[in-house]
Amino acid sequence: MPAGALAPPMTMARKAMRKERPTTRVATVSERSDGRHEHRTAKVVEIIGSSRRSFEDAVRGALQDASATTRGISGAHVVSMSVKCRDGEVLEYKVDLRVAFGIERTARP
Repeated sequence: MPAGALAPPMTMARKAMRKERPTTRVATVSERSDGRHEHRTAKVVEIIGSSRRSFEDAVRGALQDASATTRGISGAHVVSMSVKCRDGEVLEYKVDLRVAFGIERTARP
């Protein structure tokens, strides 16, 4: 591609494929001030919540569902928000969340 030329726009199919990939990340944090661990590790997963009432309700519901199967949720980041509409009326609010939780450690024998 010549210098200064713009890259071709991403096709809709490529955008859709990129969004469908499941997201799981592992983040580490250096030694804590209390010295309990050499490092702490958190896992980040991406979930989607929805509500007919509001974005806030969609976030609360998604976190409540996630906490039913995941211990130690320590935070969430709202990646995106969208709505489903019909004739200009909002039918459903949707949120895409990245949820972080600590990895539990077990004592080694």
